Amino acid sequence: MPDEAPATTADAYKAAFRGHPAGVAVITAEGPDGPTGLTASSVASVAVDPPVLVFSLSTKSGSAGVVLGADVFVVHLVDSLSVGLAKRFAATGSPAADDPMWGTLPSGERYLPGAATALRCRPRSTTEIGSSTVVVAEVLDIVVGQAHGEPLVYHNREFHSLSERSRLS
Repeated sequence: MPDEAPATTADAYKAAFRGHPAGVAVITAEGPDGPTGLTASSVASVAVDPPVLVFSLSTKSGSAGVVLGADVFVVHLVDSLSVGLAKRFAATGSPAADDPMWGTLPSGERYLPGAATALRCRPRSTTEIGSSTVVVAEVLDIVVGQAHGEPLVYHNREFHSLSERSRLS
């Protein structure tokens, strides 16, 4: 390690995490204007019994505000076959409620059947840290998609798929 003092600026912090690949998810919820969502790379498993996951959102407005205010939301784990969903929900504005990409769960929430897996969740707790909100959520139902592509990761501001060729051991 160099003898230089560590950089703690926001830019250095962001640069460090650009080099750290993360899984990709789309989180959706029903708002007053219909379903909305966003792409997130902060989703992680916390526990199996009960099934709990965690993610963070960096704003309280727009789609993030709808997710934070929802009693139930759906976390969609996306893969290389559903990278289009990740790209679509990374852009401003969600698909209209009548867009054919939406389906409806038996419990009534709209979800994205094109995702590899959909996890219907309810928030257990939220914690504000700086300009972000950390959400801990219990998984209520799991819907596994029919087709599965390669795992999808976000690295250095781009989506990448993992394959057998990327295995190191």
